[in-house]
Amino acid sequence: MFVDEVDIHVAAGDGGRGCLSFRREKSIPRGGPDGGDGGRGGSVYLTASPHLNTLVTYRFHPTFTATRGAHGQGSHRSGRDGDDVALRVPIGTVAYEKIEGALVQIADLRDEGQRVVVARGGIGGRGNQHFASPTNQAPRHTQPGRPGEVRDLRLRLKLLADVGLVGFPNAGKSTLIARVSAARPKIADYPFTTLTPNLGVVSLSDERSFVVADVPGLIEGAHAGHGLGDRFLGHLERTRVLVHLVDVSSFSGRDPVEDFDVIQRELLLFRDETVRDTVGGPLSDKLRIVAANKIDVLDEPARLERLRQHVAQQGLGVYPVSAVTGQGIDVLLEAIWTAFKTPQASDADALDTATPV
Repeated sequence: MFVDEVDIHVAAGDGGRGCLSFRREKSIPRGGPDGGDGGRGGSVYLTASPHLNTLVTYRFHPTFTATRGAHGQGSHRSGRDGDDVALRVPIGTVAYEKIEGALVQIADLRDEGQRVVVARGGIGGRGNQHFASPTNQAPRHTQPGRPGEVRDLRLRLKLLADVGLVGFPNAGKSTLIARVSAARPKIADYPFTTLTPNLGVVSLSDERSFVVADVPGLIEGAHAGHGLGDRFLGHLERTRVLVHLVDVSSFSGRDPVEDFDVIQRELLLFRDETVRDTVGGPLSDKLRIVAANKIDVLDEPARLERLRQHVAQQGLGVYPVSAVTGQGIDVLLEAIWTAFKTPQASDADALDTATPV
């Protein structure tokens, strides 16, 4: 089961209290205070693991509590520190804390093995040995341990990919990623076949490669959550290039120009209003490539020409492809690579070096 968002409750351990104790031995007439310190409470950590690709574990087990520190003892003995709790999450997980109805980002785990504390354990209290002075040789004062942090968190998995595929349901995104990579998503001739995002690695000549993310199909109103579109769009925030796949055949019953405008509008309107510190830039600012899919069954060439003229007004070209037969795929992949490796370039500048057919 692919789960990309969960709410969890984490509680660090409290610190142990300091000990009130005096050394009393028959052979030692002047003992003095010897109360030990309390132990530190255990902390809760998030650790990025390359062996996980979903947050499903935390859907069924959402509460995690670290152990408290032991209390101090006499003879200057400090209490034992509490045990830490390490929560393994997939690489690309972002942690937010719920504060007054909003979500504030506190951790972004992008690198393998990255470790971030999300709830810090309380400090142990000091025993009375620390409060002895020339004027107070028998202190009866100690410190209680400080409480550990308690937080309500939301974990979101944002795919780490170089290129994102977007488009209407049944536009051929899954077929395309299956052709250009080793990914094997479910493919069928009905809408919403893809229910969860898929990742694939595309290998080109000269040992070049990039990672492609195939997200489920988007519909009008996706930015507002229609069809879980806001969740799917969130997976594209880290990508550098967006490939907009448009079905130019007449079998969909839709107009390719209208489809293009709808998806572009959703990219423009997508904003995560509940998050004060979002990850990545606006989707509308990313490099874009338009691919006209299903040209192998194109029965009305005017549909492709109208789409070409429409997107040209935005400085974009159209790459006619067939994900089924492979026609035009090599040209499209080279264009994606050129756009992906072009630093700080606009859409038009990035695509000038790879001419659409």
